[in-house]
Amino acid sequence: MSLLKSQNILFLFAIAFSYSLVVVPCLAEDWKQIFLEAHNEARHEVGVDPLVWGDEVAAFASSYANKRISDCAMVHSNGPFGENIAWSGGDMSAEDAAEMWIDEKKYYDNNRNTCNDPKDGTCLHYTQVVWNTTVRLGCAKVACNSGGTFITCNYDPPGNYIGEKPY
Repeated sequence: MSLLKSQNILFLFAIAFSYSLVVVPCLAEDWKQIFLEAHNEARHEVGVDPLVWGDEVAAFASSYANKRISDCAMVHSNGPFGENIAWSGGDMSAEDAAEMWIDEKKYYDNNRNTCNDPKDGTCLHYTQVVWNTTVRLGCAKVACNSGGTFITCNYDPPGNYIGEKPY
């Protein structure tokens, strides 16, 4: 292959690569913003500082979500961050996942620091969303081989410490 031809191919590859770096993150930014807005609205309601997007936290979330593609199993990563996970048999939006976790607020009694869910007593997804010392959020979504959706959001530093109130 001539030097000129190989330079042209390399140049076209560089343009295509640069274009993908510009276009793809814009789409991802919208998705990130949806998660941040939902979380930060819930945090604002209880007087907690807003979260910022954490690239390291998001990379962990993405890596773990990719491990769930084959089975979409509702299994926590047991990683170094706080974590909320969601699953749907079809497509699930960022809004749907965040709303599901935040809707647990109705079961949380801040005065007694207890959950009053008649089914299983949990509101830990909600308390992780509003945990006052958490500052970074990273989320990921994958379409599973089964046709379902797996979403995970990770929180740094983690929350939900026994005996401590989230706010």
